[in-house]
Amino acid sequence: MTIRVLLADDQNLVRASFAMLVSSAGDMEVVAEAGTGREAVALARSARADLVVMDIRMPDLDGIEATRLIAADEDLAGVRVLVLTTYDTDEHIVEALRAGASGFLVKDIRPAELLDAIRTVAAGESLLSPGPTSRLIARFLRTPDTATPSAVGGPSGLSERERQVLALVARGLNNTEIADALGLSPLTAKTHVSRIMGKLGARDRAQLVIVAYESGLVIPGAV
Repeated sequence: MTIRVLLADDQNLVRASFAMLVSSAGDMEVVAEAGTGREAVALARSARADLVVMDIRMPDLDGIEATRLIAADEDLAGVRVLVLTTYDTDEHIVEALRAGASGFLVKDIRPAELLDAIRTVAAGESLLSPGPTSRLIARFLRTPDTATPSAVGGPSGLSERERQVLALVARGLNNTEIADALGLSPLTAKTHVSRIMGKLGARDRAQLVIVAYESGLVIPGAV
């Protein structure tokens, strides 16, 4: 199945470069390009993209607000957002994750990494690089945000095994790595993650990371 990609970045050269790269992949196509956040939201609706590669810093409406509008639109429930930033210390990344982004990347990644990231997020997974994620959470998730799933119980209703799995998700481990760490099969690890998301009302692993840190299950700086 071809992944329909919308590119949102205010720099023409960056968009053109990403468009060439995405178009070179046999399993994806660029269906639209946006230079502002408002264009990104409108084109997500009209072009029926599967995934939006969203720059944070854009005129008219920034990538965070654009992501929030896309995530809140029931007609765009299947659209995933992959946020791009110039620096992995950009505090707005946390807000983007809270707004509904499924992950983030820095712009200096290798071309193959961007294509793999698009495939990962389009498949329903979240892309969170462990190093940058830990640093960002430690710096910016100090005060709980009532808009996140932690406001409806956090991990208190989870079993001990589910709490262990959630902690490993927060450290950036994928299902296979979680399975290895806990002596489980990858399928069992995946089932645990899905069950945790259901219990916490989280749409993806990105929100699970926020819940884990805001609830104190994982201590900033301890990973």
